[in-house]
Amino acid sequence: MAAELTAHEVIATHRPTLDQALEAIRTRAYWSPHPEHPKAYGERGSLSPADGRAAFDALLGTRLDLGQPGTDDWVGGEVSPYGVELGVTYPHADVEVLLPAMRAGQGAWRDAGPELRAAVCLEILRLIGDRTHEIAHAVMHTSGQAYLMAFQAGGPHAQDRGLEAVAYAYAEQTRTPDTAEWTKPQGKRDPLVLTKAFRAVPRGIALLIGCNTFPTWNGYPGLFASLATGNAVLVKPHPRAVLPLALTVRIAREVLARAGFDANLVTLAAERPDEGIARELAVRPEIRIVDYTGSTAFGDWLEANARQAQVYTEKAGVNTVLVESTDDYQGMLANLAFSLSLYSGQMCTTPQNLLVPRDGITTNEGAKSYDEVVADLARAVDGLLGDDARANALLGAIVNPDVKARLEAAAGLGEVALASRAITHPEFPDAVVRTPLIVKLDDAKPDDEAAFMSECFGPVSFAVAVDSAADAVDLLRRTVREKGAMTVAAYTTSQDVERDVEEVCLEEAAQLSLNLTGGVYVNQTAAFSDFHGSGGNPAANAALCDAAFVANRFRVVEVRRPG
Repeated sequence: MAAELTAHEVIATHRPTLDQALEAIRTRAYWSPHPEHPKAYGERGSLSPADGRAAFDALLGTRLDLGQPGTDDWVGGEVSPYGVELGVTYPHADVEVLLPAMRAGQGAWRDAGPELRAAVCLEILRLIGDRTHEIAHAVMHTSGQAYLMAFQAGGPHAQDRGLEAVAYAYAEQTRTPDTAEWTKPQGKRDPLVLTKAFRAVPRGIALLIGCNTFPTWNGYPGLFASLATGNAVLVKPHPRAVLPLALTVRIAREVLARAGFDANLVTLAAERPDEGIARELAVRPEIRIVDYTGSTAFGDWLEANARQAQVYTEKAGVNTVLVESTDDYQGMLANLAFSLSLYSGQMCTTPQNLLVPRDGITTNEGAKSYDEVVADLARAVDGLLGDDARANALLGAIVNPDVKARLEAAAGLGEVALASRAITHPEFPDAVVRTPLIVKLDDAKPDDEAAFMSECFGPVSFAVAVDSAADAVDLLRRTVREKGAMTVAAYTTSQDVERDVEEVCLEEAAQLSLNLTGGVYVNQTAAFSDFHGSGGNPAANAALCDAAFVANRFRVVEVRRPG
């Protein structure tokens, strides 16, 4: 049994990290306390790559008992996109028992104050970091990400996002002083004097509805933002991606107990097949915060129906790249090819629509027609993925049958510029691995517009022919306004076009990347510096992570006394 943690000890240990995180969100400069390289692990208690794999293997076929109250059954059934049956079972909760147990510990957690809560959250993140390799295998075998991506995105990058949320939560809670002496002069009479105390109080129980593709990266911001602001958190994972969040819950419960708090401040709500408990939980009066990543349909339903809760959603969007001109044609092609290929396009930030003038573009290699640009991009993707070993490392596996069906149907929507092909994974022969599909469409055709103006999640991109750069800007504006976008990118050497694209993104609140040709890609964002989403267009009503993401998870209650 790990030793108990005193408040002084946990604050002294983690206050320097918290201070660095506060400075990072202020300056927006690069910073991360979590190593990105797999070989950095294996010392000071962290699991080495081999130990992490062994720990994951030891979980297969076992019952993950969290010691939660109200367990009335054991559920499971996860099958890896790589073909492995995980066989792990999880507690199924009677929420009539679990929710009251979660509320019981909130008073002490509230009274702990922002600094101690932040330090406890950082201790949870530290122990999660020690088990990065184990959690990476869990992410890989529930999301279909290739291992290195599962390690980085599901490990250090997710932990960065969690720490970022803690820093914002601390900053917002401490913006108001704990106490104030208030004196109002009354002329010849004695002044009015009051002593005022201000307390940050939590909203209540937060419900985190996890996603299949990025269970930790998308889950940790809401989890730690709610916990750091004093709320208990009920984690409802996606039924195909339970294990990464179940391990997270287990670690959080252990740390909370060691620090003298109620472990039931963080619990798991796994579900039976097709039970759909998120819809039931989201509207319960005990649930005061909801975090959700997933389809637009359910996100819209939550926003309309979970009226008793503060709802944060990340939904679907149609990400667009405008290609007007470039002074680094090969760099542009290589950058786009990587962006389209990474994790088989199964990222909410992956570009879908490539807007290219039908009369072509200007480049440092001379004029290129629309057909040449599309053909050259197809060759760049083919070249990037020509080696099967490298392709498997970039693509990962198709996360579920719906993505595969969508990919196959998209090939019939227009002229195929790059056909998708199947790749065999040498270690996991049952994995469904597919290269990207590029389809040529025309914005002037109504049937084509119907195809590219809706999200086609997965390794599908549309090369959309437009009449001019001005028409591309207009289409970009309409796409973001009507469908939303997590990312926008543009390639142009024209100051006028750059200004017009930037104006669209400012007006429609979309995050913009210009002329990326090196090792930074439109579908990747860095914690402490980049905002993931804006909360200002239909793709999401919140940004990861800003002050608005944390400030409404608590309220300030004032107590006044005569001075």
